[in-house]
Amino acid sequence: MSLKVGAHVSIAGSRASNDPETPPYGNIANAVFRQKQFGGNCGQIFTHSPQVWQDPDIGDEEAEQFREGTERDLVGPWVIHTSYLVNLCTPKEGLREKSLDSMQKEVDAAAKLDIPYVNVHLGAHTGAGVEGGLDNAASVIDDIDVPDGVTILIESDAGAGTKLGDEFEHLAGIIDRTETDIDVCVDTAHAFAAGYDLSTPEAVDETVAEFDDVVGLEHLEYIHLNDSKHACGTNKDEHAHIGEGHIGEAGMERIVNPPELADVPLALETPTENGKSFAWNIERVRELRAD
Repeated sequence: MSLKVGAHVSIAGSRASNDPETPPYGNIANAVFRQKQFGGNCGQIFTHSPQVWQDPDIGDEEAEQFREGTERDLVGPWVIHTSYLVNLCTPKEGLREKSLDSMQKEVDAAAKLDIPYVNVHLGAHTGAGVEGGLDNAASVIDDIDVPDGVTILIESDAGAGTKLGDEFEHLAGIIDRTETDIDVCVDTAHAFAAGYDLSTPEAVDETVAEFDDVVGLEHLEYIHLNDSKHACGTNKDEHAHIGEGHIGEAGMERIVNPPELADVPLALETPTENGKSFAWNIERVRELRAD
């Protein structure tokens, strides 16, 4: 199966620090341009700044440019990452309503752009407890009018405080609770930080088997492929270049090669530092792949 790998790229019109050249558009179509420049064939975007409550503002013409560019230059699929402010688990009504509104606009944007996935963190239960938090999250998801052709992905979390998603049981729990068909995105750095060892081929195989047993590999639709700057089980979320963190080359090589994961698309959220950016990391993944 062909390798699907790309980066989380900016949609900005101005030149970013890791851009080889200034992007040609003043809209979301820049994501396609950047992905191609970095050597990726799929990937992830924000539709707006993830630090604020903001609606995606995507006109018909730029949406068409994005769709045509994707079909022409990439393999796909794309995934939209929601705002960091979204908290599906919250017991607070005001935050719940803002999260629901934001999610609805993101899945609608995905449909407009022919993007099949919208990725979201469960968030923090802030006192509601694990079961209460998962119930809250399921309630929000089931209130979203998800367009045909779009699937919500729940991302695994590094875990800290009352955040949920750091245990595979949380991911299985939300799938079981929702009437909506949802799936999962596993972030390798998050899973590692949460205590799932990925640093050796044997550890990767054990973690994949545990995921399959608890959640089911049929629900794994995307992987955020990131190495970690911190040790396993520290709950510290800081990404490293592929093969240069605590997961390391042996773990990363195994992650990108098992037959059961071979067709799962990979989106990198690696840093731009030490003279290395997305292009270096994408090429590194290609080198580790045994195709």
